[in-house]
Amino acid sequence: MDILIMEVFLEKLIIYSIVAGLILLTIFIYVRQLRRNSKKVEAKIKIAKEEGLHEPVSLHPEIDVDTCIQSGACIEACPEKEIIGIRNGKATLINASRCIGHGACFHACPVEAISLVIGTEKRGVDLPHVKQDFETNVPGIYIAGELGGMGLIKNSVEQGKQAVDNIVKAVSKAKENEYDLVIIGAGPAGISASLEAKRLGLKTITLEQDTLGGTVYSFPRSKIVMTSPMDLPLFGKVKLTETKKSELLGLWQKVLGANNITIKEHSRVESISKEGEYFKVMVQTGESYTTKSVLLAIGRRGTPRKLNVPGEGLEKVAYRLLEPELIEGKNVIVAGGGDSAIEAALSLAEQNKVVLTYRGEAFQRIKVKNSEKINKAIADQKIDVRFNSNIEKIEEETVTLVMPESKTETIANDLVYIFAGGELPTQFLQKAGVMITTRFGHTLLKHNKNG
Repeated sequence: MDILIMEVFLEKLIIYSIVAGLILLTIFIYVRQLRRNSKKVEAKIKIAKEEGLHEPVSLHPEIDVDTCIQSGACIEACPEKEIIGIRNGKATLINASRCIGHGACFHACPVEAISLVIGTEKRGVDLPHVKQDFETNVPGIYIAGELGGMGLIKNSVEQGKQAVDNIVKAVSKAKENEYDLVIIGAGPAGISASLEAKRLGLKTITLEQDTLGGTVYSFPRSKIVMTSPMDLPLFGKVKLTETKKSELLGLWQKVLGANNITIKEHSRVESISKEGEYFKVMVQTGESYTTKSVLLAIGRRGTPRKLNVPGEGLEKVAYRLLEPELIEGKNVIVAGGGDSAIEAALSLAEQNKVVLTYRGEAFQRIKVKNSEKINKAIADQKIDVRFNSNIEKIEEETVTLVMPESKTETIANDLVYIFAGGELPTQFLQKAGVMITTRFGHTLLKHNKNG
């Protein structure tokens, strides 16, 4: 009997030992894999720091490591990839400056460990003063969308709607021939605000300095707009994950048309002034509008930054590319080293001879896909990239570049596209009385833990 008991005991001991061994082996393999992945992420961070890609430059995720459970959902959701990685069991930023502020990681995190932040402790970003109800320090003037730092399409749409919901609470209906609300800008926030204002019965006019779509309209036609499901007033839920610019603009035109809303295009606002209990909005064409309230839904870039070189005023010089497929057989120079410049150069290179001039030594803050495409185009000799170069002067048939060691080169040229960014419309805002402050690490979007 004792022998039988001993045999059963030994049998169970062996089984338990095998199970324990398997568990320990699984833990060992798991921990070893974690360490390997951490080392890979650390190596990527080292490379990112060397290439100047580790420091955020715009809207980016900030991760609460105490809350993070390393589910990896944020990594899977990111459309740009290689922005976030897992190191030592916690999510961390890798190529932070390549983040486009899509916000997919924010929505994907199952434990709400991610906030969206603009600026860092070292690098400040100029932002206007905006309260939680989107009103500025000037009573009656509101801001929504990119100007306030939130350039994501989905969130800009939501902000445009929410801003009008707050405006309607504060505005008593205006008298005849006066507006309840003047919306400046017809990008995602301005379009959403226009639709919500229509729904709420506000007497509204929307002014756009260029064309419907704002910043989205100026994307190259082949540009894929990354967005996510959004709730558009007077239309409902729009489920888009990847769509071309033309499709998104077509949707907006359809919704606006169905609700008899007309955007007054090519109406650049020159000033906003307070006159009694109303605001007077002056347009460059000489027209003016009186209104109880104003919603600024304009972009952060404002006026395109110029190079201030001789010949920049020639007709062949442009600051955005709208119809690349219509340009063929030309000698084109594209100036700039950001995503807009590279996407324009790639589009134009399909049918033209393109020289891309950039003052830096290498492209540093571009999206991964653009980096892969431009490197392939260089290798295939489809684009002639001139690093460490600047445009010295532009003439009718040529452009002169300044190269390293002050050497110059004159190149045959038909068209010049300059993508040197833009400047925050600071003077315009300050003239209207809106205060602007440099913010360091300012949180724009955070989960409400209390519901």
